Amino acid sequence: MLMNIDTIAEQLELKGYIVLDKPLPGALMSQLFARCQDDTSADFQAAHIGRGAGKTQLNAIRGDVIRWLDEADMTDRAYLAWMEDLRLGLNAALYLGLFDYECHYAIYGAGGGYARHSDVLNGKKNRILTTVLYLNEDWPRCAGGELVLFEPAGAGVIATIAPEFGKMIIFLSESFPHEVLISHQTRRSVTGWFRVSGS
Repeated sequence: MLMNIDTIAEQLELKGYIVLDKPLPGALMSQLFARCQDDTSADFQAAHIGRGAGKTQLNAIRGDVIRWLDEADMTDRAYLAWMEDLRLGLNAALYLGLFDYECHYAIYGAGGGYARHSDVLNGKKNRILTTVLYLNEDWPRCAGGELVLFEPAGAGVIATIAPEFGKMIIFLSESFPHEVLISHQTRRSVTGWFRVSGS
């Protein structure tokens, strides 16, 4: 594992977020990149907002297609195992009670973005940490697609993260509203959430 759990835990405690530069092994990154290509396939579905009866697709708010990771696939399984190590390490360091992890590949086509939102689902407060891993090789600065992290209360911008290959951000799901700025070319990532038990 190419990360320091103590550093991650310290930054989450102090600031509520951390940006990691290429924490995953290069071979795994290449495999994840290959897995997040075929957005024309039936495996990728248009993303929705809301949950249950209120779930709807609104491209003006959210413009990505997604595919949930599959434990039967060797690459997906390797990534999930890496995140399981992170879950166990953060639980030991911060006593967060993280119970499980769910994640999907996300592809934004040119012109796609995601308006300011929170990752906490209505009626559910079980998402504790959000993770985003970027899969965009040679991402030019003019291509947009940045993740903007806002102050917990207010409109102030805390961080703007370019979706560069191998970069990962981890942040407290309940604390930070965020937005994906309009991308001017195809933008790929793996997005997930560490959760506590809903029972």
